[in-house]
Amino acid sequence: MRNALRPLRIVWRRLTSMRTALILLFLLAVAAVPGSLLPQRPLNASKTASYISSHGSWGRFLDAIGMFDVFGSVWFAAVYLLLFVSLVGCLIPRIRVHARALLRKPLPAPRHLDRLPESARFETSVGADEYAASARSALGRRWRVVRREESSGAVTLSAEKGYSRETGNLIFHIALLSSLVLIAVGRLYNYEGQRVVVEGPNNGFCNTISQYDSWNPGRFAAEGKVQPAPFCIDELTKFTASFTADGEPSSFRADIRYRPSLDAKERTATIRVNHPLRLEGDRVYLISHGFAPSVTVHMPDGTVVHDTAVFIPTDAATLLSEGAFKESGKPDAKQDIGISGLFAPTPVDKGNGLITSASPRVENPVLSIFVYLGDLTGSGGPQSVYSLDHSKMKRIGKANLHVGQTTTLSNGVRVTFDGWKPWASLQVSHDPAQGWLLVAAVAMVVGLFGSLGVRRRRLWVRIAPGARDGGPSPTVVTVGGLARSDSGHFPAEFATLAEKLQAAAPPVEPAQPADVVGAGKD
Repeated sequence: MRNALRPLRIVWRRLTSMRTALILLFLLAVAAVPGSLLPQRPLNASKTASYISSHGSWGRFLDAIGMFDVFGSVWFAAVYLLLFVSLVGCLIPRIRVHARALLRKPLPAPRHLDRLPESARFETSVGADEYAASARSALGRRWRVVRREESSGAVTLSAEKGYSRETGNLIFHIALLSSLVLIAVGRLYNYEGQRVVVEGPNNGFCNTISQYDSWNPGRFAAEGKVQPAPFCIDELTKFTASFTADGEPSSFRADIRYRPSLDAKERTATIRVNHPLRLEGDRVYLISHGFAPSVTVHMPDGTVVHDTAVFIPTDAATLLSEGAFKESGKPDAKQDIGISGLFAPTPVDKGNGLITSASPRVENPVLSIFVYLGDLTGSGGPQSVYSLDHSKMKRIGKANLHVGQTTTLSNGVRVTFDGWKPWASLQVSHDPAQGWLLVAAVAMVVGLFGSLGVRRRRLWVRIAPGARDGGPSPTVVTVGGLARSDSGHFPAEFATLAEKLQAAAPPVEPAQPADVVGAGKD
């Protein structure tokens, strides 16, 4: 039975070694790289599908090995779990060993201190007990010192310091292990909801699942074990985007009105990139922004419809955006109006009516539209609010409109470009472990500094009575030192310590010559 378990013990020892833990930590960091470089299906399914279709067999291969859901893949979870087990397995024995080392007294002095890498020898006129007290005081409080008496009559001091090096090392790894646990707990209880909010009144939302454009809960949040905080974002009062001279974004600012609870008074706040609004344990981030053109549509039946639609940027550099207006006519009349459009904030005419944008700044914008008449239900499947299914519709015209311009089409249809409003995408994030993760991160930094900046030292002092002819016997002091870990600094440190110990010893007075009595003459 023992032989049968031997391979398992070997595997366990290898898994719980610090080298294995470091390798697994490196693999976890490498495994997280594709999650930052490739689109992830849980965050943006449409972008992921577009990437796969545009890259053919290579995209399908990456999808097969889980590269578009890295943090939910089996292999990432395996590395994560192995790292957790490895850290637990190597930390528990090290904590026991370190605890025993802290309780154990410093080792007795070696017999031959002059054979150690660093040693010194001097004499003093005071007795062994008196000098032992002076030497203890000279070492200071940073040294753990134990006094012993040898059978030869000598007094020894055994001193050690640098235990905080291993303490810092353990703090670092315990904090790392804690962060892994906290990340896992946070993923279970977290949720993220996104909502596009157009500037102006009557476009707000409350922190409920039904009012989000997208909702990504953790497992326990999806099961209803997490109750969202009851706050409301009532209005995006103003959104401001600033750009440099060459069109690069410099700052984004969203001024909002909100209520911390349903019955609370309204408050105002400003949200900037990486400066979220914090509410009841949740954080409201400013994620992106764009434009929402407004149109007035005269329907075939004579009714007039005013509509504002959110357009999604297709070019992040120039904010050229696309979207759709969907205006329903009388039921079963198949007189619906669908408008597919492009919004160019700084328009450039490329010829033949093709419009693009040169900059994200808004300067005399153009709304390029294609107008369709027919049945908006299309193929009958689910549709995106940002695109138009015109499979059961007929195109009745197109136009490029500046603000205030109107195009007149067949069947009495007229479309007027009334203007535009900015919109901002707000993300509400809840992660109960975030504060504790910050504590773990600080502990990791503190532990790392402790493990790198502290060195283990051992020092012994032997105080023995000497012998001298023709006078009082001096006390001989022998000092020896040993560095458990060093980078070349210990010789200088030992020399300083030896000088302090010698300075604490009164020097031996020179022996007086004996009186000589001579024979004189009478």
